Amino acid sequence: MGKVRVTQIKSAIDRSKKQKDTLRALGLRRIGHTVEHNLTPQIKGMIAKVAHLVSVEEQQ
Repeated sequence: MGKVRVTQIKSAIDRSKKQKDTLRALGLRRIGHTVEHNLTPQIKGMIAKVAHLVSVEEQQ
């Protein structure tokens, strides 16, 4: 189980409530904000739902 760094690159304005909730659950609050998570199946699924709003980097 590795780590990933997730950065919000696009705004949540005009997005569905589910997408906004997913960004908040990932810990992202604004454009440019970065958080690190352990790569679990739950986090992978959350990232997949908002992939168009975030960038993801795998950590060693």
